[in-house]
Amino acid sequence: MKGDYQDLVDEISALLGAPATLENRDFGLIAFGAHDSEDDSAMDPVRTRSILTRKSTPAVRAWFEGFGITRATGPVRIPAAPDAGVFRDRICLPVRHRGVVLGYVWLLDAEPGPSHAQLTAAMEVAARIGDLLADEERAGADLSRELRATLTAERGWQYDMAVAALRTALGPDAEGLHALVCLAPWPAEDSPSPRTVPGASALCTLPWSRPGAGLTGAPGAGTAYAAGAAGPSGADEGGATRALAALVRLRSADNPAPAGTAAGRLRGTAGPGAVAGIAAPRRGLADLDVSWREAVSAARAATAQPHLGPLAEWAAIGPYRMLTALPPAEPDPVVRALLAPAHAELARTAEVFLDHAGQAGRTATALGIHRQTLYYRLSRVEQLTGLDLDAGEDRLLLHMALKAARL
Repeated sequence: MKGDYQDLVDEISALLGAPATLENRDFGLIAFGAHDSEDDSAMDPVRTRSILTRKSTPAVRAWFEGFGITRATGPVRIPAAPDAGVFRDRICLPVRHRGVVLGYVWLLDAEPGPSHAQLTAAMEVAARIGDLLADEERAGADLSRELRATLTAERGWQYDMAVAALRTALGPDAEGLHALVCLAPWPAEDSPSPRTVPGASALCTLPWSRPGAGLTGAPGAGTAYAAGAAGPSGADEGGATRALAALVRLRSADNPAPAGTAAGRLRGTAGPGAVAGIAAPRRGLADLDVSWREAVSAARAATAQPHLGPLAEWAAIGPYRMLTALPPAEPDPVVRALLAPAHAELARTAEVFLDHAGQAGRTATALGIHRQTLYYRLSRVEQLTGLDLDAGEDRLLLHMALKAARL
């Protein structure tokens, strides 16, 4: 990027036959053309300081802005002011993008000075510089505030305003194809720069509740079996920590690989125990809240069922798509006794049996036990729950209750 700026500054210098200097809108030096004049007055103190220190003083900035350069859309001629250290007349070419000033190209002016045609050509180059500066500003922008506001707003006018602000901040990228990633737990309050995450348009941190936290009921009920698929490491004792949301650009809905790549990079930063959930790809930002629910659901599923993670796509989490959409609730009364710590092995047996569609042979093999041991355990499950494992609806209730307990 730096080389691109230098090439464009050299192009303007060649067009106008004078050394050019490019500064951002805060008067920070970006690039400057070569100076080969033997006239020492061409290097007045202001230009020398700008090149050597890569910035101008507030006084110099205020003096130049007094000539209206922040509002100008064309070249501005500025007379010399020896008392201010400006020994030579100057020409300022404002660098704008979509009407917003992003920087300035400075040239030393001398008689007879550049022609109108030369200045017009130079302004066209300045417009290309403006495009580069705008792209760099978007790429490096911290849009965490805008993304967080969108993901936390309730549907209605507040959500619409948050989406509009994020859309404006993202520019043309806002209408592209995206996938939202939820990574939890995230070890820091702040999010990383989008520049460090391939394909990321914006990142932010949000509260994350550890799966299984807050379950109550009979002593030990619910918590022990859910802890078998324990909440992510790093959660505090109250179960609350942070998650990271990442909005990742995609080229095709059929290829979510960039989201997986970004999630993998972030997991490496978050440390062991972190999981990532990836929402279904969507175009535009209108349903970003839906995408976030999907990403969170996938992350919760990956936490509850390690075989789904550590990177889980919402499209692949099966029944957890429905279970994670349900509000938190106490375990169903018929399974509370089964979920007690003393019966963890029975609960696991029942879940594996139901995962294998009630096929005893496959279940016994998966558990590494004899069939008679399996039958004994299943009878104990029926005694504890009062359910009939030959009845389809009883099986469905038990299966969903065991899956829900993991969440």
